[in-house]
Amino acid sequence: MRRRDFIKVIAGSATAWPLAARAQQLEGMRRIGVLMSLEDNDPEGKTELSLFAKGLAESGWIDGRNFQMEVRWGGGDVDRTRTFAKELVALQPDVILAQGTPGTAALQRETRTIPIVFVIVADPIGPGFVASLPRPGGNITRFINSEAALGAKMLELLTDIAPGLKRVAMIFNPDTAPGRGTYYFRDFEAAARSSKLEPIAADARSDFEIETVVTSLGGAARGGLVVTPDYFMLNHSAQITSQAARNNVPAVYPWKSVVAGQHGLLSYGPDLVDIVRRSAPYVDKILRGAKPADLPVQVPVKFEMAVNTKTAKVLGLTVPPSILVSADEVIE
Repeated sequence: MRRRDFIKVIAGSATAWPLAARAQQLEGMRRIGVLMSLEDNDPEGKTELSLFAKGLAESGWIDGRNFQMEVRWGGGDVDRTRTFAKELVALQPDVILAQGTPGTAALQRETRTIPIVFVIVADPIGPGFVASLPRPGGNITRFINSEAALGAKMLELLTDIAPGLKRVAMIFNPDTAPGRGTYYFRDFEAAARSSKLEPIAADARSDFEIETVVTSLGGAARGGLVVTPDYFMLNHSAQITSQAARNNVPAVYPWKSVVAGQHGLLSYGPDLVDIVRRSAPYVDKILRGAKPADLPVQVPVKFEMAVNTKTAKVLGLTVPPSILVSADEVIE
C-alpha cells in the first residue's frame, strides 16, 4: 500500500470511530418514560423527578449515558394526560413511571405490555391496575400512597383543631379521584356520623365549583373541609386555601406543601417525595429483567403532618398541644 493511501485509511478510520462508538452507545441506550400529574413548573414535582433520577444514578443509570428519559407533565388535566400517555407509549420505552391514578389509567389503556411503575396511586385494585398487592399479575406495579382510612384520620385531626364543627365536606373531582370519590368517602362518612357530624360528598371539577362548595360551609353553616388526595385538587389548592380563608372555613389537606407555602391550616398525609424516590429501585429491577407481575405493590412508610398556627389564629382556633407535639412542621 502506498503511503498516501495508508494515510487516507487511517484518517478515515479516525473519523469513523467516534461515529461508530456513538452508534453503539445509542443502540445500547435504554429509554424511560415519565408521566407526571403535576404542572412542569411545580416545585415539588421537580424535586420528586430529581430524586427519582438520583435514585437511578445510585443504581448505575445515568441520563444521557446509558438511558434517555422522556418526561411529560399532565398537570391534572385528564385530556392532556391521555394525549401524553399515547405519546410515551408510541416511543416504546423500556419502562414508564406513572404519577397518580389518571396517568396510570391512561397508560393502561394504551399498553398491556410495556412495564409501568406507578407512584401515588391510592387504590390500584379498584380500577384493575393490579390483581392483588402481593401479586400484581400484569405489567403494572409499585407504590400506593395511602389507604381508605386516611380520610377518617384527616377528619379526626380537623375536629381536634376545630371542635365546634357541625358538618364536614370531603371535596374531590370524580373524574380524577380514586373510585370517583368513594374510596376515601366511605371511611370518612362513618367517622363523621360517629362524631355526630353531617358528612357531605362535595364533587368539584372547576374553580367555580370549588368556590361554591367552600362558600356553602362558611358562616352559620359551621362547616369544615377535608381535601381528598387527588391531583386535580393539588393543582387547584391555591383556590381552595384562598376560599377557605375568605369564608373562615377550617380545612385539612393531604399535602404539607399547601400548609407551608399557601397558608393552609393543617395537613396529614404520606411523604410523596419519599414514595417517588423509592420507585427508582423498582425501575432498576425492571431494566435488569424483573417482571412487574412478580414485584409486589408496596405501601407508604412515612407520613407527615404540618400545622400553620398563624392561619389557626386568623380562623379563631387554638392549636391543641397534641397536634403541636405530633406535627413534623409547625409554621408560625
